[in-house]
Amino acid sequence: MPHNEQNQETAGSGDDIRATTTSTSPLLTVHNLSTLFPVRTGVFQRITDHVRAVDGVSFDLGRGETLGLVGESGCGKTTVGRTLLGLIPASSGEVRFEGTDVLKARGASLRSLRRNMQIIFQDPAGSLDPRMRVWQIVTEPLRVHGEEKSRAALRAKADELVVRCGLPGEVLDRYPHEFSGGQRQRIGIARALALQPKFIICDEPTSALDVSVQSQIINLLTDLQRDMGLSYLFISHDMAVVQHMCPRIAVMYGGKIVEEGPREQIVDDPQHAYTQKLLSAVPKMRSA
Repeated sequence: MPHNEQNQETAGSGDDIRATTTSTSPLLTVHNLSTLFPVRTGVFQRITDHVRAVDGVSFDLGRGETLGLVGESGCGKTTVGRTLLGLIPASSGEVRFEGTDVLKARGASLRSLRRNMQIIFQDPAGSLDPRMRVWQIVTEPLRVHGEEKSRAALRAKADELVVRCGLPGEVLDRYPHEFSGGQRQRIGIARALALQPKFIICDEPTSALDVSVQSQIINLLTDLQRDMGLSYLFISHDMAVVQHMCPRIAVMYGGKIVEEGPREQIVDDPQHAYTQKLLSAVPKMRSA
């Protein structure tokens, strides 16, 4: 190869997020990944064509690294993330996580992968079950994977996770509708951390939030990465957020990655016309 919230520190420069690779091999390798969606027409809904939502995408992700995947709505970036997790079937290509073929994994191998590969969804309201209390939402991955069955132990773990994500333990028995957007996203992040994953896909995690809350969530993700050695694929349509958050950036257009490199290279010397267009849309501060 970016309601009421607790006060947080303002967002930093993002320079603290560094690739801390502890192995010569990448954590995640994606090679020539393609995802096609069928086009059905007629009374019998026969397949007459395919839409190439993802078209030959390749990249590596190191341990403790953040890669930003940026592009406009409909470019295929969210489909990439969901295909990596098996939420959408791949049409072709290869995905390897710590050497394991993700697309061919089954049984115990697949369960291990799912422990280590988690996702934070774009819409914190839509991704949380409104009928479940916070402690049940946060510990659902532990129950699904048979990690813990004791109610007391699950509540204790939930308390630890929500506090780590900036919420008081008193929220455990409340429901999602009782929280602001930023607070709900913190709950979603706590759930993603429950199984102590190595890799998290952040799928537009700040786009549904107010600007002031966006910086708080970015700071939280930065702190968690530093403390836990997490690797992020940070998906966003907002170049300003990606520029702030990600030391390495891949620009996606029409299902393809059209440019990829270190942040400084992408921002200061963009080669592709679409990258230049994204950067031109970033607001610039005027001098007094």
